[in-house]
Amino acid sequence: MKSIVAIVGRPNVGKSTLFNRIAGGKKAIVYNEPGVTRDRNYADVIWERSFFTLIDTGGFEPVSKDRIFVQMREQCQLAMEEADVVLFVMDGKEGLTPSDKEIADILRRLNKPVFYIVNKIDGPQKEEKVFEFYELGVGHLFSISAEHGYGLNELMDEVMGVLPQAIGAEKDEDTTRVAMLGRPNVGKSSLINRILGYKRVIVDEAPGTTRDAIDTRFERDGKRYTLIDTAGIRRKSRISLRLEKYSIVEALRTIDRCDVALLLLDSKEGVTDQDARIGGFIHEKGKGCILVVNKWDLVEKESQTMVKYEKKIYEELKYLSYAPVLFISALTGQRVKKVLDAIDRVAEEAKKRIPTSPLNKAFERWVKKFPPPTYRTRQVKMNYITQVSVAPPTFLIYTNITEGIHFSYERYLLNQMREAFDFAGVPIRLQFRKKRKG
Repeated sequence: MKSIVAIVGRPNVGKSTLFNRIAGGKKAIVYNEPGVTRDRNYADVIWERSFFTLIDTGGFEPVSKDRIFVQMREQCQLAMEEADVVLFVMDGKEGLTPSDKEIADILRRLNKPVFYIVNKIDGPQKEEKVFEFYELGVGHLFSISAEHGYGLNELMDEVMGVLPQAIGAEKDEDTTRVAMLGRPNVGKSSLINRILGYKRVIVDEAPGTTRDAIDTRFERDGKRYTLIDTAGIRRKSRISLRLEKYSIVEALRTIDRCDVALLLLDSKEGVTDQDARIGGFIHEKGKGCILVVNKWDLVEKESQTMVKYEKKIYEELKYLSYAPVLFISALTGQRVKKVLDAIDRVAEEAKKRIPTSPLNKAFERWVKKFPPPTYRTRQVKMNYITQVSVAPPTFLIYTNITEGIHFSYERYLLNQMREAFDFAGVPIRLQFRKKRKG
């Protein structure tokens, strides 16, 4: 599990600019799939061989401008609850403000590293603007220009010195780790209780590596599982975070640890913006996914109700079109047994490898049937394909012009691959590399 670094501060002090500067060029590879949410407020970052998740709390701010102070307190509370390291950004051009003092007072009580940053210091000649910020009573201030990169390396060297090392998930290849994700009151706990109520199940509870989470280990028919419940999402009310977007932080931690994610949807409410955001994170992190529509017993049904409902879900979550949809009732137990069967299937598909020979034979047929479009009058040649990793299944394609692969042609290849080799419930990654001459 990656450590979390949160950027906090007033609006317009340069939080997003600093976020982009740290993440830019060092961001982990993110699959560029049309339909995936683009208003990201997080990035998986690799910096000097350290891995961490960077959160821009500015992305969580509501539109209303009459709640700015409340927003600032909520940002700091988010850092207090979830982050391992906090970067507090202030505006060197505007100078120290009463709001900065209020935020500093909150952060001073944190039992975790806090870095006090004066932004918009474009060079040594502007350093005198930093002096007034020592009124905060902090030992060290970092003067930077997020826009130009001034002072950034010195700041990040210090951050890397205190950043906790990433915690690996339980390394048991025979255990399938399953994350329960969804909004409050969608039925996560009810589904867990219903699953554990099956016969021939051995249950063992142990503290998880995320705050407030309980990992439940159990066996069924000789197969071992660990259920990861996002308890932190349900308990956010204790720090008065009314905005559901804040639960994304806990969801990110949980997704990092799982093999298969169950995204629970409320049958009466359908897909919400929050569901779509969490679904986007699952897809981007390359995890297996199952869409579970709960409370199906409450829906008035006609002959094609289930078919129409499934079609509507895929319209809302286009990037999860590969994820199976299950209609259940955790309350009555309707179709709950199919959830574990689907988990088994998706977990196996995520680990599946396609031998090189049949893979390339199929690849040749796809390219012959529909050759890639020309690129700037040049013919794009698709030479060879090989699978380079699993979970998610990742394929490397050698071509003469990597920049000539349009996303529509990539989508064509993905569709052909699923038709030939399935990979139900898991995202497929395609990477393109220029073939070396000779």
